[in-house]
Amino acid sequence: MSAVDRLPAVSLAELNEEAALLTRIDRKYVIATAELDAVLTAIPGLRVLEIDGRRASRYESTYLDTVDLDSWTASAHQRRRRWKVRTRTYADTGERWLEVKTRGSRGRTVKERLPHDGLREMSDASGAWVRDRLGAAHVHDVDPRGLVATLHTSYLRTTLLLDDGAGRATIDRDLRWVSGHGTAEVGDVLVVETKSATARPGPLDRRLWELGHRPTRISKYGTGLALLTPELQRNRWHRVTSRHLADQLTLHAGVLA
Repeated sequence: MSAVDRLPAVSLAELNEEAALLTRIDRKYVIATAELDAVLTAIPGLRVLEIDGRRASRYESTYLDTVDLDSWTASAHQRRRRWKVRTRTYADTGERWLEVKTRGSRGRTVKERLPHDGLREMSDASGAWVRDRLGAAHVHDVDPRGLVATLHTSYLRTTLLLDDGAGRATIDRDLRWVSGHGTAEVGDVLVVETKSATARPGPLDRRLWELGHRPTRISKYGTGLALLTPELQRNRWHRVTSRHLADQLTLHAGVLA
């Protein structure tokens, strides 16, 4: 049994009650799959989200951007007004959301969401909501009606609840990206993300640091689009793609299936 299998379970209702964290401080780490047990076994009080007997769920996201890739560019060049718009599908249940992510004060990530009907075209109501949420983050030059799908991602996610209000964490594996240029996927690599209400590092951060892992710049949208778009210039994710993902990365140019 893996360390995740041995953890006690927590329900979705309990997880959201204790650590919904739609506004939070994030730290991301890229580690080998084989290292996960050593990370988790030293942290007391961990619980794992379990839904209908499953301890991992398939996530699918489609990112929406302008034709000039303004969302990607704002993140690539670390502009103050960064934003993402995406649809998210929980593949195991079919639940769908339209999500807007922006940068709040002191580097906090703010995620807001609206139930989504799954239609490719954004409705007037959804477009108005996106415009309103971007405007609240002082992003005023984006027309939601002009957004187009630029990248599709999928992965398997395990969610952990840390003890004593220390927040939550996610572990993503089997990452796959699809764009009009082809597909990319990585093998035995995990993206671990800690999410807390404060900038103070939690027990999972400290354990990762103890094992020699440091926060890594990785964005599923930023990294995936950079990998699959030849004309994009060298960018802030070059280090993670060349050092952390390269040995496990498979690229298929022009293959969309």
